[in-house]
Amino acid sequence: MSGAGAAMPEAAAGRARLILGSGSARAGIGIVLFWAICALFGPWIVPWNPYHDSLMHTLAPPSLAHPFGTDQLGRDIFSRVIVGSRSILSVAPLATLLGTVLGTSIGLVTGYFGGLIDTVLSRLIEVLLALPLIIVALLALVALGPSTPTVVIVIGLIFAPLISRTVRAAVIAERELDYVAAAELRGEGAAHIMFVEILPNVMPPILVEATVRLGYAIFTVASLSFLGFGIQPPSADWGLAISQNYAMITGGYWWTVVFDAIAIASLVVGVNLVADGVQAALE
Repeated sequence: MSGAGAAMPEAAAGRARLILGSGSARAGIGIVLFWAICALFGPWIVPWNPYHDSLMHTLAPPSLAHPFGTDQLGRDIFSRVIVGSRSILSVAPLATLLGTVLGTSIGLVTGYFGGLIDTVLSRLIEVLLALPLIIVALLALVALGPSTPTVVIVIGLIFAPLISRTVRAAVIAERELDYVAAAELRGEGAAHIMFVEILPNVMPPILVEATVRLGYAIFTVASLSFLGFGIQPPSADWGLAISQNYAMITGGYWWTVVFDAIAIASLVVGVNLVADGVQAALE
């Protein structure tokens, strides 16, 4: 293995140690891992069937039998919060991955080629970013119809322009370096130079951007579900649960909403703590 090739795993290990050395990053990783375990094994560890109605136990306050109480249909809220992590942790990462792949590709093209291609694509991106992203998502979901695959695609598409700007700036800084000129002198094609030569060197800002966008994706998925355009019933999704029960707060049944809201907030905070740790390590 060449010296450069051997240095890459060593650098990655050093960055991993820096991330794990941060107390806030470790806390964020712990929160995310907790919800990931809930998403993977939730149906087998919950004490009650999260979809079973029990009209004899509607709106019961938190107790030993039901730690988070029950909702207006008598369903155990603790079980629904645990199982509800699956929907948001399947949609948000997929949407972030789609947005990162598309945004990285656009950023590589605009940053490497420059000129007319950069001008046209950059102007289109600026037009898209001039609109509130949640409004764009709502309009797209109204036109296409709410479904889980549609939510993934829509969120991925609205995140792609944001990520592409970060990647473009990094690529512009890299394309003037000697290794890019050497690859061009060897006769390497544009695709090889962008994805083999430049891409590995701009991965740090891409990783930071992807981690930050994951937090936004979680919040966006929950917001769309709350508005009725995201994940649909009978899912135990947190945003959907808040939408179905928030009117209960005025009657004093605070537990029907509070625990789902805490779950959303904790996951977003956990992801943001990890993002801060990643950014600090990569810098």
